[in-house]
Amino acid sequence: MAIFILCSCATGSNREEEEISADLKSPQIELGEVEAQFETMLGMGKLVKQKVKMIYFPLEDAVALYYRHEFVNYHQFWSESGRELFIGSLARYNNDYDSRDLDSKSRLKNLNKYGTTRGYLIWQMLSITVQAKGNMDMELGYVFKDRAPYFTVNQKVAEYTDPDATSDHRQSMVITLYFTRAQAAEVAALFDSQLLKDTRMPKPARVETETPDTTVEWDEY
Repeated sequence: MAIFILCSCATGSNREEEEISADLKSPQIELGEVEAQFETMLGMGKLVKQKVKMIYFPLEDAVALYYRHEFVNYHQFWSESGRELFIGSLARYNNDYDSRDLDSKSRLKNLNKYGTTRGYLIWQMLSITVQAKGNMDMELGYVFKDRAPYFTVNQKVAEYTDPDATSDHRQSMVITLYFTRAQAAEVAALFDSQLLKDTRMPKPARVETETPDTTVEWDEY
């Protein structure tokens, strides 16, 4: 009976359960850069667009989204099942978008409409400061911001306790990444399992720009 209840709970929830971990000293392959929107300090004002670097860690079979937010560096790691959920969730979002079936009012309900997956987070202010790390949930859904819909990844809290100083307990911030459909499609393309398994994949050329384009993008709806 207990097994049946556990199975029922697992299948009834729209959530991928998988604890993962990663090490920034592991071999890495830079996949390229994508763009996403972030909220400004304290969530005040309009969204701000910035670059997000995508890095593949072949030993862990994990892809990290590396970004900086409010003076903190974040590596947000995605497992294979999490990447598959992202791709499937984006397909569902695009279908809802094309069907004009997006709800502009229920923000909290829509943040996790397409499911939740387990991720792994490493965060620190500087390379010389404490490197905090821990598992966390990532919700997939959408949100309207300034009357425009965005596909979202809502990064929940990760907790870390320093093993050498148990009084040092840290919690990460809740951060939402906002993607237009085109931006999310670029992430999904780099999440493709076949692409990642190709060990002969060349490193993409780095494109340098003198002045980064920080214009926030949106989808007409």
